[in-house]
Amino acid sequence: MSSYARVIHYATSVLCSNKGAMVLLQLHRKVFQRFDITEEEFWYIVKKCPRFVVVRNREGTDDWGSDCTVVAKTSLRLCKNYTKQHCADCQELHLCKYFVYGNCRFGKGRKQCKFSHDIGSEHNHPLLRECTLHELTEDDLFLLLLQNDPSLLPEVCSHYNKGTGPYGACTFQENCTKVHICMHYIQGDCMFGHKCKRQHIIDQHGRRMLEDRGLSGEIIHDLPFIYQNIHHLTTPTPYSPRESVPDLLSKPVSQTDEREEICLHFIRRSCRFQDKCIRIHFNLPYKWEVFEGDSWRDLRHMEDIERAFCDPRKSESPGTRSVDFLTMMRETNPVRRLSTVSSVTKPPHYILTTEWLWYYKGDHENWVEYGQPDDKQRTTSVTSRDLEEAYTANPSAEVKVVKGHRQYYLSFQDMYQRNPKHNTKRKVRRRPRFVSITEVEKQIAR
Repeated sequence: MSSYARVIHYATSVLCSNKGAMVLLQLHRKVFQRFDITEEEFWYIVKKCPRFVVVRNREGTDDWGSDCTVVAKTSLRLCKNYTKQHCADCQELHLCKYFVYGNCRFGKGRKQCKFSHDIGSEHNHPLLRECTLHELTEDDLFLLLLQNDPSLLPEVCSHYNKGTGPYGACTFQENCTKVHICMHYIQGDCMFGHKCKRQHIIDQHGRRMLEDRGLSGEIIHDLPFIYQNIHHLTTPTPYSPRESVPDLLSKPVSQTDEREEICLHFIRRSCRFQDKCIRIHFNLPYKWEVFEGDSWRDLRHMEDIERAFCDPRKSESPGTRSVDFLTMMRETNPVRRLSTVSSVTKPPHYILTTEWLWYYKGDHENWVEYGQPDDKQRTTSVTSRDLEEAYTANPSAEVKVVKGHRQYYLSFQDMYQRNPKHNTKRKVRRRPRFVSITEVEKQIAR
């Protein structure tokens, strides 16, 4: 997926500029105007990238592209402890909530707000870069946060949607701190349309309540659309393409395209298919390439790049024209890493398969491999091999991890380890074990 970083960024920007979601066919046309990618690649991106959720608009139609919507998604949140001024180091954004709302009164006057209005700050920029959101405009980023961070907007009042009268069954009436809007309109299944007795827009009561919370008039105007997107993200109706959509959609991500997999037999100089082999013939179990012009070209100093990539502390390769491992870009050019098949998919006697190691970020900016003791000699209940086996079986899964008396959940899609009790997160990285050119030669000779 990293090879499509520019496409994913552009598609995210387009979605955010269109109130956070678009009909699939419309997004398809926009992306094709900018990027020379095949239809198969486009389907693969929107179905497999955790940045997007594809949901069905209505049942009983086979009009491909117009019967489903793509919604922009992110796991990034605003830090709840930042405004309480007792957050030292976390994986959430440190921003003024009212700045996100577009209505911070300190940001407009002479008195400076004591909370950050800088999305590119020393704390925020690495987080945005980690999630490949660092190139979004402020407006696009804020809309993405509004429809994904549940702490930013009030809920839709369920009591308003019951009973009769102008306030439904809501006993708080004008003093309600939740939004009075038709739930069926939000869910996309209101059969009454403009004749519905429930509100399909934010009324004067709702506007006053939301303005008191600090939301700008522009955001309040777009809230019905944002609430629709929130509904799609929290209770999605998965879209299942009809049979004519390319088969690539239904192929698990863990099954690497054989045309992008390095041939194990060629490395051992024993490939009987020779030029007809569908796998890549290369003399190392890894291959770094950059897309320049109209084709992929080998990168120089490949061993140095691989050595840096295998170190979970590194986010870029050495040298003046470095490779960004988080976005998989070198300056403005996409980069990809080809490799041999994962070691967990082959018997132990297969040599030069790729051994993937899994790490979580420790308390002191260090990276700890799963199954290995941390600085307090505590180990996790799962090892790198356990996680790799689970990942190759289902790259969208969430795995339970226990360390000491604490329980965590590791999301493969978000690459974060979450503590459900305290709602804190740690970054997770999957990096290969480094194999030098000398070691490759020795293994072949043996």
